[in-house]
Amino acid sequence: MKNKKLAEQLKKEFIYLAVAFIAIIIIFKIGFYKENFITIARTAAGIFWIFVLPGFYLMYYWYEKLSFIERFIIGVVTSTAVIGISSYYFGLIGINIKYHTILLPLIFLAADFVIILNKTRKE
Repeated sequence: MKNKKLAEQLKKEFIYLAVAFIAIIIIFKIGFYKENFITIARTAAGIFWIFVLPGFYLMYYWYEKLSFIERFIIGVVTSTAVIGISSYYFGLIGINIKYHTILLPLIFLAADFVIILNKTRKE
């Protein structure tokens, strides 16, 4: 029962995120109308990957208390801060910056899914 409810919730959230991603692409295309669509889509996907997904899924812990829009906005701010700070410390450790765009969001997404799974087990 819990898994079915979680699957329905995640499916609904995925649709909302897809709409937000398409909206970002449209806004970028309006702002950068001289660029081709592939460049715009890659830029929007990169911004979405780094600044939206990790924070949004981190905010998923509070999905019962916050609406989608609130979690989306707070998630973007949280992700920006956490990725920025983590990138700084990864640089101090000696990890090359070209790996930060792949490594950091993956680490935070994995941690977010562990948090979500632990929360659903406790319910």
